[in-house]
This record gives sequence, structure tokens and C-alpha cells, in this order.
Amino acid sequence: MRVAVVGGGPGGLFFATLVRRADPSVEVTVFERNRADDTFGFGVVFSDRTLAGIHDADPVLREALAEHGRHWDTIEVRLKGERVRCGGNGMAAVARRTLLAVMQERAREVGAQLRFAAEATLADLDGYDLVVAADGTGSRIREQLGADLGVDLGVELETATAKFIWFGTDYMFDGLTFVHERGADGVFAVHGYPISDTVSTFIVETDEESWRRAGLDEFDVSQPPGVSDPASKDYLEKLFAEQIDGRSLLVNNSRWGNFRTRRTRRWHALRPGAAPVAFLGDAVHTAHFSVGSGTKMAMEDAVALAAALVEQPGDLPAALGAYERAAQQSVRKIQDSARPSLAWWEHFGRYHDEFEPWQFAYHFLSRSITDARLARRDPGFVEASHRAWVERHGAEPLATPFETARWSAPERFVTVETSADGVPQAVRDPALPLLSEPGPGGVRLAAPDSEAGMPAALRRLAELAAGEPVLVAVHGGTPLTRMLICEEARMRHRVAALHVEPDLDHDRALTAVLSGRADLVGVEAER
Repeated sequence: MRVAVVGGGPGGLFFATLVRRADPSVEVTVFERNRADDTFGFGVVFSDRTLAGIHDADPVLREALAEHGRHWDTIEVRLKGERVRCGGNGMAAVARRTLLAVMQERAREVGAQLRFAAEATLADLDGYDLVVAADGTGSRIREQLGADLGVDLGVELETATAKFIWFGTDYMFDGLTFVHERGADGVFAVHGYPISDTVSTFIVETDEESWRRAGLDEFDVSQPPGVSDPASKDYLEKLFAEQIDGRSLLVNNSRWGNFRTRRTRRWHALRPGAAPVAFLGDAVHTAHFSVGSGTKMAMEDAVALAAALVEQPGDLPAALGAYERAAQQSVRKIQDSARPSLAWWEHFGRYHDEFEPWQFAYHFLSRSITDARLARRDPGFVEASHRAWVERHGAEPLATPFETARWSAPERFVTVETSADGVPQAVRDPALPLLSEPGPGGVRLAAPDSEAGMPAALRRLAELAAGEPVLVAVHGGTPLTRMLICEEARMRHRVAALHVEPDLDHDRALTAVLSGRADLVGVEAER
């Protein structure tokens, strides 16, 4: 069998290595449009908890991280002159250029052919039995299938509102570090982590309004890839000068963009009379870089695809179907966990202004996990967060009384009476009716089933908040849309938010209150 791999990133190289190792009779050629030592970006980061499958398939990544990478256990959050640290987050990072060099060598060792500065289209690949498209988020193979051949893979795209730009720096972070600064134009944040003994990755995010106020929208994005934005480099070096001891930012195709989450229903295409195409990595799925899973997912796709081909010899349709079934579930889970993380970065300026450093850090670190899971990573961090709450409020979060001039509750966990169709009608003990129209009592608002419905929901929230209610009970929708509406109520309209859960979960309720996402949590009364 002859296999063409389009894209010489970690996913494509790892697949080539695994296939040649499993069956040396398979001829594998990797086509990479860039030169062997070209790379955009700076480093790749991996979580210790997620690498077992990759390490079991081949030791190349483990050896690269051990010999060339940097490892750490602690995440540090810097805000308003304070540094808050949370352990139990084992991670490792390596320079992307170094990782690619090691993986290129490994692929050659097992007999894969590597062709660099080689732009390959489907027309160039006649005579191959399988085409593997590992050519990234801008996949030309994917676009060619759609535009020229009418193949519908079922692609869904979501574009984040936050702006981001990728730099390196010669300042050495100790580990994964999140730095937040409010300047004259708005709040900017950094994801920083070491990738070698001399360089750290330095990713900056901000909201579009701050980006425009700072004049960072003037770069000509029509310039070809490789040209970096010098004005943004200068601006951010000055803004973060104290945080990086006056060191320099390093550029490599450094230009602003908006992260795009890609979900794809079908990861392969069968072409009558031509080789089928299988996709892996960013060509079919992306997850926000704050969860550090892009390269890992591509390499896990490579493991699954190689295994499916070995287990279904001579039957490519069956093998490609098995590949999808094996790999898609894991990717969906990562994308689902990445969405709350991405949403956090779309609103971090609000959190910067709203929270004290300890609560900001807790809110950030609990964006995708609960208090109990966070405590398993670093019990000391969680204990300190609880202690800070108690020092301020005099009781543990859920045991803290809720008090206003017009209504109060003895604790933050309340029971909600609902109608037959699950719509909240009143808070029980002490009683507070929940109405659907603006007024001075309690009001209710249904969260949308997707983020597409958020603009309408937020407009309705503004109408309800104008009536100066005691609180707004947010129900229905998804956990993310409910939380986003609760935060909008609390932080923009200054209306207390009651997050209505469909079932009793003490851990989720505790996390919501301690993090400042909601003032109270309600659970539906048993019927």
C-alpha cells in the first residue's frame, strides 16, 4: 500500500512513524509545504495526565520532552501585584522546532520518505492508495474536496470574540503562568510557559475594544504568512515590561487573530476511482489553546488511524470508519471542556475588575472543573480559597446567609418550586415568587440551549434588570449559558443571580458560589 501524508507537523509525522513501524511494507511519503526547519509559533505544551496513549504508541515524544523539554507542576496567576499558585498540574513543553526535528529523524529511521517545500494537491497524488490530510486548520486538501469535488464533511465553525497573538520571550517563566495587566486601553493577559532553557512562549489575549483602542488593528493582515506585527510587539513589551523584567518579545509570524473552533462530522471521504482521504488534527477539529490539547489531539488521531489500518488490512472503508469511531469521542470531550475555557478568555477583563486575586485565580482554575477535582490537585490552594471566603463572609460559601433589604435566605443553597414543565415558580423557605416580567420581586429567565441564543437572552436580562428585582433565577439551557447569564446579571446589572440546577450537586453548587459565578444555587423541589 502507498500512503501520502500531506502535512509534516507532529500529527502527520507521528502517523508516518507508526504506520511504518507496524508494517514496513507500506510505502509512506510525507509532503510538507514548508522547509524542514521552518515552523510558525514557538512551543507546544502537554498535560502529564493525557500522554499515556501517545507514549505507549512510540517513545519519540517522551524522549523529546525528557531531553529537550521543560516540566512543571504549578500554575501561577499574576494579578494586581499578587501571585497565586496552584500545584498538581503536571505539564511539559518543548520548542516546536525541536519537536519537529526529533520527529522528522524518527520518521526517517523507520523508512518514511519526507519531502519538504513540496505543495501537494489531490491531483498530485494519483497512484497512492490513501491520502492522509494532516495539513492544519487551513487544510487545502479539505478545501479542495469541498470546492472542487463537492464533498460535505459536515464542518461547523465558531469564531471567538477575543483577539490573540503569539510571541516568544527571552524571559524565563517557571512554569505555566497567566499574567493580567490593565493598561490605558484595557485589560491584556498572557499565557506564558518555558519551552527551553532560553525561551518561553508568550501568548497575549484581549477583547476587541481594547485591541482597537490601542491601535493594534492597523497591521496589514493581507501580507503573506511569516511577516510579524512590530507595533504590537512594541506595545506589549512596554505594557508587560515589569512582568518580564524588561526582556524582549520574540516574533515568528506574530499577528493578531480570533481563535476558530472547528467541529467536523466526517473525518474521511471515499472517492470513487481515487484514493480515499482521511483527516487528522487541526484539519478537522480544534480546541482552544488554553487547554493545551491541539498537538496532543493530532498525535492521538495518528495513533487511532494507524491502529485502524493495521486492524483492518485491505479494507480501507472499514478502517476509516473504525478510525472515526475510535477517535471522535475523545476529541468531542476535549472540545466540550475547552468551550468554558475559551468563554473565560472572552470575558477575563470583567473578571479582572470584579474579583480579588484569590477569587480571580479560583474562578479561572475552576472554569472547567469543580471544587472537589481542584482540591485533589492542590488541597492547599482550595483550602486557602475557602479561608479567604470565610474571612470575608464569616461562614463557608453555601452556609453563608444571603441578605438584601427586601428578601434574605439563611444559606446559599435553596429549593425552587417549579411548574409541571420545569419552569421555576418560587423560591421556598423563605418564599419568593419568581415572575417572568420585570418587577421588584424575584424574576426568572430561561437560558438558551446554545450560545447562538445568548444575544436575545442578554437583551431580555437587561429588560428584567431594569425593574430592579431582588434576584434573577436562571434556568434551562446549558451549564455554560446559565453561568454566562448569571455573571452578566451579577457583574454588569448588579442583580443577584440564582443559578437553578436540574439536580442536587453539592460540589457544583459550592464551586458556583465560591467562584463568584452565582450568588445562590437552587435545586428543583421533589414532586
